[in-house]
Amino acid sequence: MIYTIQNAHLRVQIEDLGAQLASIQDQEGREFLWQGSPESWNRRAPILFPIIGRLKDNRYLVDGTAYELTQHGFARDMVFAVTQQAEQSVSFRLESSEETKRRYPFAFALTVTYTLQENQLIKSHRVENLSDRDMLYELGAHDGYRAAVREDFIQLEGTEAVALYGMDGDNMLTPKDREVSGKLPLTPMTYGRDTLVFDNPGCARLRTAQGEVAVSTQDFPYMGVWTPDKPFDTGFVCIEPWSTLPDGVFMGRELADKPGVRRLAPGQSETLTYTTTITRTAI
Repeated sequence: MIYTIQNAHLRVQIEDLGAQLASIQDQEGREFLWQGSPESWNRRAPILFPIIGRLKDNRYLVDGTAYELTQHGFARDMVFAVTQQAEQSVSFRLESSEETKRRYPFAFALTVTYTLQENQLIKSHRVENLSDRDMLYELGAHDGYRAAVREDFIQLEGTEAVALYGMDGDNMLTPKDREVSGKLPLTPMTYGRDTLVFDNPGCARLRTAQGEVAVSTQDFPYMGVWTPDKPFDTGFVCIEPWSTLPDGVFMGRELADKPGVRRLAPGQSETLTYTTTITRTAI
């Protein structure tokens, strides 16, 4: 089911499947969110939980016990319950189950709240540990925005250069291997890797012919930039705030070994937020 929030600046739709964005339009009806295509990428804006990216052999360890999870975890494919709805905000909640515990051994609740403030969309993720032991988790976004990949670019605010993590043929991270301009092309394969991954992203501004999408990462210390490597313009780019780095060759198999992994004590909760600002005027 699709839920709508709106104000004088934006009209935003969110789907209860995965609590993912379905549309971001200005009041003239211009669409800023990628709408999916089987030829390139059929998703739009999945939430990544409880892991980010692909695990080596789809396996990880918690205190020596092995578990299996496919890429980006399970939240993106599960239906969330709507717990609050108003004209300019809506909240979705997902709780652990016997099914999730077979793949991720913690009792949890994840509440995702979307709130409009003028031309800003604020997305907050409240994670609660309902277990009787410390809970480890990763959380990220994978929001796709419409863009002319061969023409547009992303500018990292206040950054002249950024150090990129490397990536091997299995899409596992390797240590940082080069520094590039803070003005990023929308073709990660320009740098010979599937995804551009870097630290301390601050604000990433996607500048296109119809306006600007500025993603302020706030509580997320890492970012990925991705678009498929296709022989044609795919028409979108993903700007991805991440709490944690994806799996890499320089990490152990224990979930606790992942750089940036979040830890919550029993009964503890925390909220991670990022903000997307839409500027409608042409750049």
